[in-house]
Amino acid sequence: MKRETSLPNLDIPGFFSNFKSRISIILLYILLFVGVIVTLFPFAYMFILASSSEAQIASYPPPFWFGGNAEANLEILLDATPFFRNMLNSLIVAVSATLGTLFFCSLGGYGFAMYDFKGKEKLFFLMLVTIMIPGLLSIIPWFVLMSWLGWVNTFYPLIIPGMANAMGIFLMRQFMEGVPKDLVEAARIDGCNEFGIYWRVVLPLVKPGLGALGIITFLGSWNNYLSALIILQSKIMQTFPVALTMVAGKIKRNYGAQIIGAAMAIIPIIIVFLLASKQFIAGITSGATKG
Repeated sequence: MKRETSLPNLDIPGFFSNFKSRISIILLYILLFVGVIVTLFPFAYMFILASSSEAQIASYPPPFWFGGNAEANLEILLDATPFFRNMLNSLIVAVSATLGTLFFCSLGGYGFAMYDFKGKEKLFFLMLVTIMIPGLLSIIPWFVLMSWLGWVNTFYPLIIPGMANAMGIFLMRQFMEGVPKDLVEAARIDGCNEFGIYWRVVLPLVKPGLGALGIITFLGSWNNYLSALIILQSKIMQTFPVALTMVAGKIKRNYGAQIIGAAMAIIPIIIVFLLASKQFIAGITSGATKG
């Protein structure tokens, strides 16, 4: 009597499907890794050049590891300009402008999102039209107005005029329209005043929008060059973009000192982005998940 032997039931299509899925995941991770390297390499190489001497920067092949000339480059930079004071000026302007923009733009967005009043849509459309006006067209009237107010060579022109900007109000209005109106009405019934509803109920629910607007505002204010160049006339009041261009003319072709100044200037940007990256990414992706 012959014994029947049964072969194991192999799921060939399922095996190849899982194999292809794993290969796709591996290729995706390799692609992401290459993308990260390509993105971070210019920043890493900037720090390498910041620690190199003038001869090393001009040599061929160029240096691919950190040198020992960072302290000398920093001394040259500090001899040419009060760079740390200029960095502090930029920090004061950027932080003040960011906090003011978050407050006033969120207030404007709250008003447009939570209230119905006559001419609301027309007023909102008129506000959005101002986004299409190039900033260079208003630079002369802006300077004349700042001179009339006596704000020349102060930080006020770089902070106050942009606190309630149309782009920020539009962004915050879009986020606040996603807040359930029933929640706001329940807070009113419980006796909470309007500012309390805005501060305690609505703002905690739109943290992604605040994070996105905060990073965008901080970057724009930190890198603001033209307005600072026009309005800040003394060396001690200059922000770092203006100071860095002035350094280039004083130390001639000493690229190491210029690069170390640029490298130091991106450190606050990295810190701010790391602190608010979670809210920033959530703010970007939230629009894609709305039906």
